[in-house]
Amino acid sequence: MQRYQVILQRLLHLLPVLLGISIVSFLLVQLIPGDPVRLMLGARAPDEVVAAVRARYGLDQPILQQYLTYLENLFQGDLGQSIVYRKPVGELIMERLPRTLFLAIYVVCITIPSTIFLAITAARHQGRKIDHIITTSAVFGITIPVFWLGIMMARLFGVEFGWFPVSGYGNNFFGHLHHLFLPALSTAIWMVPVLVRNLRSAILEQMEADYVVAGRSKGLPEQYLFYYHILKNSIMPTLNLFGVMVAVLFGGTVIVEKVYAVPGLGDLMISSIFGRDYFVVQAITLFYAVVTITVTLAVDIISTIIDPRVKL
Repeated sequence: MQRYQVILQRLLHLLPVLLGISIVSFLLVQLIPGDPVRLMLGARAPDEVVAAVRARYGLDQPILQQYLTYLENLFQGDLGQSIVYRKPVGELIMERLPRTLFLAIYVVCITIPSTIFLAITAARHQGRKIDHIITTSAVFGITIPVFWLGIMMARLFGVEFGWFPVSGYGNNFFGHLHHLFLPALSTAIWMVPVLVRNLRSAILEQMEADYVVAGRSKGLPEQYLFYYHILKNSIMPTLNLFGVMVAVLFGGTVIVEKVYAVPGLGDLMISSIFGRDYFVVQAITLFYAVVTITVTLAVDIISTIIDPRVKL
């Protein structure tokens, strides 16, 4: 019962954070240069038409009044009306969200097995050639920009070899897997090196722990010690880092979706920024913030379930 009370308190503490994020996102969008209504209607549109459209979307009001109206609508579940697409923002997000979620889950499915396999291999062969190869590759993987890697992989495996599509989403489950393989792989290559280095260090630290030495002295099999004790206790710090990176992953998909023309939230975000579509940018920014907070909280809860010594 106490754990549920702590979780409820954490959720209540998130409300001021979300309020602050809504203020920052609203003000940042206001700083985007250009007039969205003029951009939508064209340079030759009469001034009275522009004024009427601005009044329709409430853009003729003072900034404070615009924010209060935005906040009031937000509490009612109304994210506003897209200026460019001329449809509810919530409807736009729900259309694009499944594609971004599929890509994010795809990345996670590639990242987790790769991280565990490489970290275990490197740790169990510490100081050997395979360990040096994995750790060196991890350094290169961390330093390579995701957008550059995406462009190079699209050019090599998509254009030159023709193995994978370089744009689109596909028409069915296997089509999604085929079309999103390069975006998912290029994103996973960014995530895996960080997690491998973290998990490898944690495994090496646990391998020298007192309880492991005591287990060896009692004759416990090395395989048993490793998989039932060392690896289990090494997962905790990596799990926390993984949660943070998954939260960042949703923001990182913005770049990858644009490079590979995946019609997800990231592509919608970039298009809305260039189109000065204020309400869409505000809604997606707030959505990414909520996802980040939710994932972080979920990882904290999972950590307490795995290890009761961890406190929320």
